[in-house]
Amino acid sequence: MDRLGRLFPCFALALAAHSALAAAPPNIVWIIGDDLGVELGCYGNPDARTPHMDRLATEGARYANAFATAPVCSASRSAFITGMYQTHIGCMDHRTMLEQPLPAGVRPITSYLRDAGYLCANIRGLGANAKEDFNFTDQGVFDSKDLPDLEKAVAAGRPFFAQFNFFEPHRNFSKPEPGEPCADPTTVRLPPQYPDHPLARKDWAEYLDAIGVLDRKVGQLLAWLERQGVADNTLIVLFGDNGRPHVWDKQWLSDAGLRVPLIVRWRGRVPAGATEARLVSLIDVSAQTLVAAGIKLPAGLDGRAFIGADTVPRTHAFGARDRCGEAFDRIRSVHSERFNYVRNYYPELPYWQTSRYKSIQYPVLALLKTLHTEGRLSAAQGRYFADTRPAEELYDLKADPHELRNLAGDPAYAAELNQLRQQLDGWIQATDQRATTFESAEEYRLALEASKRQKGFVPDAWDQRTLKLVEELHARDFRPAAR
Repeated sequence: MDRLGRLFPCFALALAAHSALAAAPPNIVWIIGDDLGVELGCYGNPDARTPHMDRLATEGARYANAFATAPVCSASRSAFITGMYQTHIGCMDHRTMLEQPLPAGVRPITSYLRDAGYLCANIRGLGANAKEDFNFTDQGVFDSKDLPDLEKAVAAGRPFFAQFNFFEPHRNFSKPEPGEPCADPTTVRLPPQYPDHPLARKDWAEYLDAIGVLDRKVGQLLAWLERQGVADNTLIVLFGDNGRPHVWDKQWLSDAGLRVPLIVRWRGRVPAGATEARLVSLIDVSAQTLVAAGIKLPAGLDGRAFIGADTVPRTHAFGARDRCGEAFDRIRSVHSERFNYVRNYYPELPYWQTSRYKSIQYPVLALLKTLHTEGRLSAAQGRYFADTRPAEELYDLKADPHELRNLAGDPAYAAELNQLRQQLDGWIQATDQRATTFESAEEYRLALEASKRQKGFVPDAWDQRTLKLVEELHARDFRPAAR
């Protein structure tokens, strides 16, 4: 037999193995960083030490314009586990104190995956903490939290869907292990809305260090997938549940409060090293997960698939912020490719409205108050302490990525403002249950009592003022003032 004849059976076997792999349902892994912003090396941050996440991006695609639907975990997670906007399913308040089942016809995407034969797991292991934090009563979202159950599924040839939720970089910030590199507070680059002060530098460096801890854990998970022999037939999606945990960011509909990293690796399906500029909402991760598993998208799903030439790109990404702990609010936003438009329904509530969680966990918040009192903040930093907020905000993210200049009152941007107003109005009409309804007084009372149980909060004069403002809103059933 000639050499070609001897090699032909090898080619045939390789082709058959490839065909079998392509025909097998893919495993699907979500890697979720808690409060993970885009401070990664592959997103251009020069202070990041994220070799494993950067490698994942070189082996897959990095999405440059991915957004959560809410800037806080429970509302965002309720949305992406269902593929529905949290405002569409009554899960918009963080955290819902009187949990209700999901509306009729709305199911977690795991229920569709389970019907298709998948084991659905939310793993506690490999550094993951199995966080759920949904604003609805748990209806059996997951089958298991145990890593051995995934290994049994692999051995049995059963496909699995697994969430690996990591605590990092949530506050309190995890610290690197001895011998691991640490960020140098004296050289880190701060966004301009934060003061160049040793405490702010230390806080930012610790945030970067926590991302480094996350990166190590991601590396361990990727190595586990390789050892299990499933890496080639696993769709991996890495993202943050909401924006970064800093004063102007998490809990706000700022660009940094909603923008998250999104990295997708699916060998043979997603081009390696690609950078995608298209807008993606985290509810689209849910839709894409179902499509990857060969499941027809349920009617009425708000998410849409985004991998492949035949998918329909988004032109806008929408966000909503409602009550966070005891901090009552209603804010809505819409991102286009270039602009972020924010609508504040309660402009009488200042940015510095009391949040016990932030007062306890955010040392830079106390620093900002001190520096403001001393007159040592720049105009961009000091606007946090204005007595009121603008009813509308418009930012040109191309010219002003840190959102320092509000263009809502600039006639030169009237066309963009009106177009985004119309987009937001249409989305609210279609998906926002809170547009005409309000949280009950009983639920707010429970939220306030729960917040008061946090230890370490000592109200100051700023807190007394905003707590009184919220009491006045409560007295009028939280209805916005007529304008």
